[in-house]
Amino acid sequence: MSHTLRYTVNCSLLFTELPVTERPAAARAAGFDAVEFWWPFDRAVPGDAEVDAFVTAIADAGVHLTGLNFFAGALPGPDRGVLSQPARASEFRDNVDVVVGIAERTGTTGFNALYGRRLPGTDPAEQDRTALENTVAAARAVAAVDGTVLIEPISGADDYPLTTAADGLRFVAAAHAAGAPNVALLADLYHLAVNGEDVAAVVRDHAADFGHVQIADAPGRGEPGTGELPIDDLLTAAQAGGYTGLVGLEYNPTVPSAESLRGVRR
Repeated sequence: MSHTLRYTVNCSLLFTELPVTERPAAARAAGFDAVEFWWPFDRAVPGDAEVDAFVTAIADAGVHLTGLNFFAGALPGPDRGVLSQPARASEFRDNVDVVVGIAERTGTTGFNALYGRRLPGTDPAEQDRTALENTVAAARAVAAVDGTVLIEPISGADDYPLTTAADGLRFVAAAHAAGAPNVALLADLYHLAVNGEDVAAVVRDHAADFGHVQIADAPGRGEPGTGELPIDDLLTAAQAGGYTGLVGLEYNPTVPSAESLRGVRR
């Protein structure tokens, strides 16, 4: 790889054959010192023992937890986030408190808030208002840990309203205007490519605005080299354009996870 950006291993897609609490050590054994997770629990407010076990697994593995999703409902599955679900606003706010608590113990600073799909029978404008209010509240809460709320356009759900970088950046701008400066775009190069974006143009025009980058090859969402996306060129361009953050390895490995990561390191 011709860039010098640092990787973080998404342990919600990699090492899935292992229990969640064994994945950080597996990432460390594969030669990586940073990991990220989707929300690793089955509910918005897990028990203290579950949280303790997760935090302990990170510490014992000697890795840094760099990113964590807020509770996103059923993921993968029907919800794809709850940020914009009016009926779940209090559940989301309760989850924010748990996330901040984990961040205080781990040093995590990147927090992905998945928007959620359009709900039948719910006014989209009300969903958008809810999403903005929840985002501002979350941003204010994670500011205490120097955190950033990340907004991610995704693919694979026709009723998910953020599909392009422009969609995400519009919402980020609305959050900034509402008094939450620590909100930024999560540029998942796989999702953007699958949604038909000119990914090279997005990187060229907006790299300095990215709050986080995630990669998988396209098509297929496998590790780099399994598809046609010029990932190395894109990351080199992102770095040249001012992106200095981490690169999340968020792919479905086509070979055992450790083997796929060896390929990334090479």
